[in-house]
Amino acid sequence: MTSSVEIHRTVPFECRRCWHVWEEHSIVRRIEDHHGNEGEVRLQAGVQVPPPSSGAGCPKCGCEQATTFPDGYLAHHPAAAPPPEPPAPDPTPLLSPVRRPVRRPAY
Repeated sequence: MTSSVEIHRTVPFECRRCWHVWEEHSIVRRIEDHHGNEGEVRLQAGVQVPPPSSGAGCPKCGCEQATTFPDGYLAHHPAAAPPPEPPAPDPTPLLSPVRRPVRRPAY
């Protein structure tokens, strides 16, 4: 019989070129078969991915020289955390306070 344990893991990265900070979320599935052999599979959005490395590509500038932080680093260093997303624009159409001129037909 095989057994499996799933752990949600977040790894913070920082680009060494543009200093952009981002996080990658993955599920680490640890598997043990009936012979006692252990293995580890990482999934992002249901797709198997390699383990995070310091050669990850920056999503902002594309540089492949990123460094990783230890787990939980950004929780203890909020200055390094990425800024929050800007709020969504208001879908209400803007109305001008200036009245449009009345167009008169030209004869």
